[in-house]
Amino acid sequence: MDKIAVKPDTIIGPVPVAMVSCGSNDKEYNIITIAWTGIINSEPPMTYISVRKSRYSHSIIDREREFVINLFGEGLLKAADWCGMKSGRDVNKFKEMNLTASPAAIVRCPLIKEAPVNVECVVSAVLNYPSHDMFVADIVKVNADSGIINDKGNIDISRAGLVAFNNGAYYGLTKNSIAAFGFSL
Repeated sequence: MDKIAVKPDTIIGPVPVAMVSCGSNDKEYNIITIAWTGIINSEPPMTYISVRKSRYSHSIIDREREFVINLFGEGLLKAADWCGMKSGRDVNKFKEMNLTASPAAIVRCPLIKEAPVNVECVVSAVLNYPSHDMFVADIVKVNADSGIINDKGNIDISRAGLVAFNNGAYYGLTKNSIAAFGFSL
C-alpha cells in the first residue's frame, strides 16, 4: 500500500481518556477531562498528565502537587465529555454531572466514586512545553471496583469498559484480550 504524507498531528494512540480530579477542599474540587496521559516508568510506577496552561485545573494541580486519574466506562462518557467542555471556573462539575467526590486513601483531592479505576498521584516534576505543562507523578495508590478484578487479582479492562481517545473521537475498549504479553515466545 502506498503511503501518503500528512501534516504532523497527535495521532499516536488510542490513548486513555480520563477524568482527572484535583483540589484539596470541596469548594475547589474540579474535574478536567484529558487524553494526554500514560505510563512513563514501571518501578516505581509513574505517570503523567499534560494540561493546557490556560485550564482552571492547571493552577490547582500546580499548587497542590497531586491529582487523581479516574478511568471510566462508556456509562460516564457524556459526563466526561461535558467536563472537558466546561470550565470549573464557571460550574461545579461534580454537582452538575451528579458525580460523587469520595475521599482518596493518600492524596487530598477526591476520587470520582462512579469511575471504576482511580489512580492517586503525587507530582514529582513539571515539564514546561509551549501549549501544555506535563505533570510527572508517582502513582501512590490504585483503587478499583471489585467487579473488574480478575481471578489473578488484576484489573480486567474489558470488565471496566474503559474509553480511549484518538484523533477527536472516543472509542470503547470492551473487547476481551486478544493475546497475553509474551505470547509470541
